[in-house]
Amino acid sequence: MTDITRVAVVYHSGYGHTAKQAEAVAQGAGSVVGTQVSLISVDQIDQYWETLEGVDAIIFGTPTYMGSASAQFKGFMDSTSRNVFAKGGVWANKIAAGFTNAASRSGDKLATLQQLSIFAAQHGMHWINLGLPPGHNSSKTTEDMLNRHSFWLGAAAQSDADVGPELGPPKADLLTAQHLGARVANVARQMAAGRRVLG
Repeated sequence: MTDITRVAVVYHSGYGHTAKQAEAVAQGAGSVVGTQVSLISVDQIDQYWETLEGVDAIIFGTPTYMGSASAQFKGFMDSTSRNVFAKGGVWANKIAAGFTNAASRSGDKLATLQQLSIFAAQHGMHWINLGLPPGHNSSKTTEDMLNRHSFWLGAAAQSDADVGPELGPPKADLLTAQHLGARVANVARQMAAGRRVLG
């Protein structure tokens, strides 16, 4: 029997673009054999605290608004102080990663990814980076490359402000999100296997 690796994708989406990115992350994680994925909007987070205690990895996702995580996602982060942190390390040693989306090419998305990685560190989690080289950074590369925005810390997407989620983020950014999901699921699976051997 295959041991199940459990991955949760916890996200907020204001206009649907980050939800589409979250779905791609979940699809990537689910592509790894033996992985069970929970896609959780912070709008329903109170139903899922127990679920999050039982997963091997949590991938955090939020749009970048004004150089930071959205207010709704920040509300989720703050609520973990009483629902997680106060319980004493219930997320410790879980795998963590992050993704974000903004209308601007940069949009200070790095600040949001740094915010997410510090949040994970406060809970004693192990942060997983994107693991891709820069995508579109020469005259021979194109906008169709994975990691076209050349982020290292997590997956970043860009969605034009004047189009809906049916047109953004573009395919390259969604494939980058899938890569992150699969990478996290693989690392979580390796970590769980190592614990079983050492145990």
